[in-house]
Amino acid sequence: MDNILEVSSLKKYFPIKKGLFKKNVAYVKAVNDISFKVKKGETLGVVGESGCGKSTLGKTIIGLLKPNEGNVKYKINGNLTKINDVTDKKIRKKINQEIQIIFQDPFSSLHPKMTVKDIISEPLDIHNIGTKENRLNKVKNLMEKVSLSSYQINRYPHEFSGGQRQRISIARALALNPNLIICDEPVSALDVSVQAQIMNLFSDLQKQFNLTYIFIAHDLSVIEYISDRVLVMYLGKIVEIGESNDIYTNPRHPYTEALLSSIPEINGEEEFSRVPLKGDVPDPSNPPKGCNFNERCKYAKDICFKKEPELIKSRKNNNYAACHFVDEIKLNGYY
Repeated sequence: MDNILEVSSLKKYFPIKKGLFKKNVAYVKAVNDISFKVKKGETLGVVGESGCGKSTLGKTIIGLLKPNEGNVKYKINGNLTKINDVTDKKIRKKINQEIQIIFQDPFSSLHPKMTVKDIISEPLDIHNIGTKENRLNKVKNLMEKVSLSSYQINRYPHEFSGGQRQRISIARALALNPNLIICDEPVSALDVSVQAQIMNLFSDLQKQFNLTYIFIAHDLSVIEYISDRVLVMYLGKIVEIGESNDIYTNPRHPYTEALLSSIPEINGEEEFSRVPLKGDVPDPSNPPKGCNFNERCKYAKDICFKKEPELIKSRKNNNYAACHFVDEIKLNGYY
């Protein structure tokens, strides 16, 4: 499959200001030199602890946040980070049509004074697509696609449940027939039973519309269900990336092993070996020297505190892991 998106050496730092004159004293390295590719039609899951930079990564890719460094190349339209919104209006308009984002909280991302019809048709209005009648038919069709009834078209967001509001957000994202959708924790605010329904909806829509997803979540069960490949983040960096099956059965980074061991075990008859992590996540404005994970890793050796590991391919599978001992240590998978 062709690559639909290529991210190269992407960095997003947030300044820490102190003093009377608000002088920059340090930077929070939310996204710190990240590179990866996304293939057309696949789902890339992005997982990690809260604060690891997952959401910042998604917002930087789509342009809601301006990166400090790096390139984001989408198909043949060049570097998204270099597009000037004033002089390159046509390119930006095209990109805004083809890349959409779905946010975590479906209530705060929907205008409370707009009806469902207005919310879903707003992208069509902004881009002057179709007549008024065409737009109305499009809205009704999209509502059916996300399992909402057309008689609800004139209702407001507060009249819907959390799951229904997220369906409205999904319909709005589909209005412009996008190729790539960035899903920023789209089910984490929902009940477990509703999560399953929304996850099935995402899978069905991907097949119907040939969509590509970057699916951000902290729930590894969700990521396993939806993803073809998985990208594991820790402290603003990629620590492992690979096929979903390889990640869950044969992880090559100690942090991935620890994450997998935190998944609740449904079958109470089997004892699952937990991998407790000592200490807390380091300060992202002052990460440890060497490997970012060295202070919490039970496999760490002297080199881990001196030299930062590169993201290298494992000889045991197709995973890439940022570990000095990627093929030397024995790690437990979830299965």
